[in-house]
Amino acid sequence: MLKTETPSVRHAQLDQYADADLVGAFVDDQLQAVHAVRRAAPEISAAIAAAVPRLQAGGRLLYVGAGTSGRLGVLDSVELYPTFSWPHERAVALLAGGAGAMFQAVEGAEDNAEQGAEDIKAVTPGPHDVVFLLAASGGTPYVLGALAAARQAGALTIGIANNRDAPVAMRADIGITLDTGEEVISGSTRLKAGTSQKIALNTISSALMVRLHKVYGNLMVDLQATNAKLVQRAVRLTMHATGVDEATARATLEQCRYHVKTAIVALLNGQTPEQAEAVLAQAGGSVRAALASDRTN
Repeated sequence: MLKTETPSVRHAQLDQYADADLVGAFVDDQLQAVHAVRRAAPEISAAIAAAVPRLQAGGRLLYVGAGTSGRLGVLDSVELYPTFSWPHERAVALLAGGAGAMFQAVEGAEDNAEQGAEDIKAVTPGPHDVVFLLAASGGTPYVLGALAAARQAGALTIGIANNRDAPVAMRADIGITLDTGEEVISGSTRLKAGTSQKIALNTISSALMVRLHKVYGNLMVDLQATNAKLVQRAVRLTMHATGVDEATARATLEQCRYHVKTAIVALLNGQTPEQAEAVLAQAGGSVRAALASDRTN
């Protein structure tokens, strides 16, 4: 029996716990998700190293999963644009059962390997694309079908599972096993198995964005200021990075169409927004390199 399906001997009387003990059991068990991701750090690092050159060459991030795993893939994909200005078309999530399965379970969809293969083929993966195959059990047919098709197309495949020796991890180019063990509620992989996948995806996609110069220091300088909260965040980030007052930061951001990267370079290099944009382009989008380039010229 898969460890994710094995009843926990620690909580055999869960339904009789007092409220405080019930909360403690769930919260304490989540800590195992962190430990599982930490143990998989070498494989996660290898995935990041393999993915960066492909994305630099124009590749996409493709996510494939079913149920909770698939929904976590969707979540990771949709958050990349507002956080890092990562283009929508370069973060594509495929969920067994289609988009409607994000809100209502589509029973049996995960058992269709052929549909998984067809769905991934429909987005025409190529050698520069990076495909995340997510399955807590590690043997979901829909995901395995997509994995086979993605490998045949030459894409980099990264399999993420919560059981050792799982097919999705063994057959992928890079396998990441998040060994979270038995769940507090037997078989409910929306618990710590899901938490570990969320942590792993956060770690991988965020690290990729750092490597792709979406971050300066630890500041998210490539965000999309699409609402009042994010406009104010852009102002604060610009102030923090440059030391200017709020009025100067806001005025410069307005001239730079609220692109924080451009505003930082313009302020610190003493350049116009157009000059700052050009220097950033020459530096491959790296704020640090754009600033260093100005000092050497």
